[in-house]
Parts: sequence; C-alpha cells; structure tokens
Amino acid sequence: MNNQDKNNALDFLTINKLIKAFELSAQNDDVCVIYSAEGKNFTVGADLKYGFNLVSNPDKLQEAIEFLESFQDLTRVMLSHTGVIIAGLHGWVIGGGFEQLLCCDLRIAADDTRIMMPELGVGLFFSNASTKLLPRIIGEGRAKQLMYLGEEIGAEEAFNIGLVSQVCKRESLNRILKRTANSLIQKEHSALKWAKKLINEDQDDNFESVLAKELRVMMLAGQSEELKRRLGKFVKQ
Repeated sequence: MNNQDKNNALDFLTINKLIKAFELSAQNDDVCVIYSAEGKNFTVGADLKYGFNLVSNPDKLQEAIEFLESFQDLTRVMLSHTGVIIAGLHGWVIGGGFEQLLCCDLRIAADDTRIMMPELGVGLFFSNASTKLLPRIIGEGRAKQLMYLGEEIGAEEAFNIGLVSQVCKRESLNRILKRTANSLIQKEHSALKWAKKLINEDQDDNFESVLAKELRVMMLAGQSEELKRRLGKFVKQ
C-alpha cells in the first residue's frame, strides 16, 4: 500500500485495488506474496472521515453497504489465494487494517509496530472474519481482551502471544520479508500449497476427515517426479 498522505487509510478505492491485486496474483498462480506498505504506518485502518460521510448521508446508503462488503470481499480473496501470503507490519496497524492481516499466513513485525482494535470504543464492529480468525490464532481469552478493551500492543507482545511470527529492526523488515519469501519458494510448490489448504481447512474438521485428507495428499505427493528428485537427492547425501 502506498497512500502515505492518509497513513494508508482504507477507503473504498484502496480496498478495491487490494482486491484486484490479490485476484491478479491468484490468477498468476503465485507461490508467495509479500504484502507490505510504504510510509510511517502500515495502516490506520478504515478511513473514518470517508465512512462518516457515507453513514451521515442517506443518499450514499448503497455506497456505504458496498464499502462494508468490500472488507469482507478482501478477506474472501485473500483466504482463497493458494500461495503463502507474508505480511510485513510496521508503525500503526489499526482496526480493519489489522484485521485483514489475520488472513495472511505469516506476519513479520518491525520493532516499531503498534496494533490496536478500537472499534467498540467508537461504536463500530469488527470485520474480515476477525471474530473467528483472531481467537484461532491467539486463543479466545487473549482475543477477547484485545477486542473488548481496544488497548494497543507492541511488536514484542504480539510475538509473545503468537500474533506475529517474528520481530525485526525496522530497517531490516524488507530484507527479512524477501529472505522469507525466497526460502518458501525453494519448497516443492504443490506440497506447499496443499499444506496451506489443509492447515486452513482442518481447524474446523474432525480428526477422521483430517487424516483422510492428509493421506490423499501424501499419496499425490508420492507420485510426483519432483518428490522423487528431491527425495533421491536427500537419501544419496
């Protein structure tokens, strides 16, 4: 994202650009995506001035509905992307701008990252399936604390509760994002995508369903020439 004059606030246009970017990436069958932002802050969340203009103008009711739906549509396209999405957080990451990042597979935070979910304090509500995704990532108790109280947390606390996978110096963020992406694309591509798919799906499945799906994918992987090449190289070491 690069709307620095507004601290990367999310208006209708910005969200739709993000949706189209992820759709194009999915069409390209990208194995890995780096999602980052320019400027001092990753995002201050929804553009509240834009949102207030919508809700206070009866003639813009349809646009207001479409704006709210666009947050959920962004979630849908991110969750359906078969590649690994890595988010690089820095500065403020607030509200719906943070919630969309729960759809990412890995979140790496610069040490100046500040996260906050202030929606309930201003009469708003949560988006981007965060009422499901956040408890799944950090547990119900911690999720309720963040959502109910709206208190900010820093990068280290986010790491300690499992919300981000790594913390680094601000100046090192882009390098570490690229290094992580380069490590991922060295993996066998189809197996990596299967891993993402099953991890995302299996949290809501029973054990028998999970075991059956894992067996099917193991059999598919075992038939690939790429596995034979990689495994053969490994056993000959």
